[in-house]
Amino acid sequence: MTDPIGDFITRVRNASLARHKVVEVPASNMRKAITKILFDQGYVLNYKFEDKGPQGIIKIALKYNNETKEPVIKAMQRVSRPGLRKYAGSKEIPRVLNGLGIAILSTSHGVMVDKEARRNNTGGEVLCYVY
Repeated sequence: MTDPIGDFITRVRNASLARHKVVEVPASNMRKAITKILFDQGYVLNYKFEDKGPQGIIKIALKYNNETKEPVIKAMQRVSRPGLRKYAGSKEIPRVLNGLGIAILSTSHGVMVDKEARRNNTGGEVLCYVY
């Protein structure tokens, strides 16, 4: 697999659009950090790490609107890819939908949301946009 984060984003996006309740993805430290951010920001209902197989599995319970049954994650878009890395300094961190969405960054201080990176005055690699 050449792009494990892209695979993670695609699995979550496809399961959300197909109205699945739970999606299972192979675990890694980066995927665990992104999952924790999605939970903290309210995009997923819950998550659980399981030590099955050689690397483990992350089970993610997806979240939907109660009235309209629409998925909370409207779109997950990969920004930095293995063929073309996208980096942003602390002053150039993008705002997603004028602050309604989030950008997830990989910085020297760990994986964090765009607002937290601006507050800490830290730049890094822009992994994806979620809204």
